[in-house]
Amino acid sequence: MANAAIMAAGRPGAYRGWPLLASGFRPFFLFGSIYAGLAVLVWLSVFYGELRLTSAFAPRDWHVHEMLYGYLPAVITGFLFTAIPNWTGRLPIRGTPLLALVLIWIAGRIGVTFSAETGWLVAMLIDASFLALVAAAAAREILAGRNWRNLNVVMLVLLLLAGNVAFHLEAHFHGGAEAGIRIGIAVVVLLISLIGGRIIPSFTRNWLVRENPGRLPVPFGRFDVIVVVISALALLCWIANPGGILAGAALALTGLLHLVRLARWAGDRTARERLLLILHVGYAFVPLGFLLNAASAFGLVPAGAGIHAWMAGAAGIMTLAVMSRATLGHTGQRLTASVTTQLIYAAIIVAALARICAAVDPSHNGPLLHLAAFAWAAAFLGFSISFARLLTGRS
Repeated sequence: MANAAIMAAGRPGAYRGWPLLASGFRPFFLFGSIYAGLAVLVWLSVFYGELRLTSAFAPRDWHVHEMLYGYLPAVITGFLFTAIPNWTGRLPIRGTPLLALVLIWIAGRIGVTFSAETGWLVAMLIDASFLALVAAAAAREILAGRNWRNLNVVMLVLLLLAGNVAFHLEAHFHGGAEAGIRIGIAVVVLLISLIGGRIIPSFTRNWLVRENPGRLPVPFGRFDVIVVVISALALLCWIANPGGILAGAALALTGLLHLVRLARWAGDRTARERLLLILHVGYAFVPLGFLLNAASAFGLVPAGAGIHAWMAGAAGIMTLAVMSRATLGHTGQRLTASVTTQLIYAAIIVAALARICAAVDPSHNGPLLHLAAFAWAAAFLGFSISFARLLTGRS
């Protein structure tokens, strides 16, 4: 990956503009991580009545929306716009078109946060236009490169767009968003299941062959396709009726299948390289989320436990894992986790576990919420500070 980036820089037509706009991962990883850290600190102040929002959304809905449809689309876009050139062999989207997308994403964050002043419809149109443009740009590149098998990723981005629009409409006409939240979470879980299922065994195999010969992970195959399809069906049941017996049974079965899938990737053999181990740890929160949501459907745990296993756990950890690895690889750095990066990983794991525990045990809600929020902010702001030089400099 690093060699590919170096070779690309020497090609005719190599980008010579502002380094921050040389590739999609640079601005979106930087601004997405800053926003993820700051938005949670703002939410903590709002939750305890120390700050008031001017959003048309209810405070909880603003928090959920900006995590689900704010920071995550930025990181997803950064990943896609960096991966697609590798998939298609085409030049990356960069320069002025990339800057325009970054500004639209920022405008969406401002529009949603101040939508009580600007109006909900204006906020929705600006906010939704970002994912619409991302899907269109990704589809154009994939089709031009005849990379048909990755069109399923574009379909998931379009579903995320649909969930975002549904969120805005629900919040305005019904006073709160429920289906829009579940649609977005389901799409994120499927994206992690699909992309994680490809990159985790691949990266693990490459490292094990070189550093720790022996048992190797099973590559993406028919079993993985079956698990992803079953996951989609289980999540559809969950979207329709999260407390139903059918949803509970489907979620439980899917959680067990994801545990089997994770066990096939030889993650236990990667402890020496934290940059790799963190991918397996992050993915472990996918089956945990399925199992906790199944337990919630049967009335055993509060609903928030499984949702935060997916969002604070799987999404939070996987985004930091992918951002750190991709940044190192595409800027020609050695693929290993520094002490600072390992501390970032430790912080996000603490944040995820604290947030899940806060949902399971409301009697200790206050201290656990503070721990989760500050650890989350430390992880994402720590990433933005420690990786800023790589993201903004020439490689």
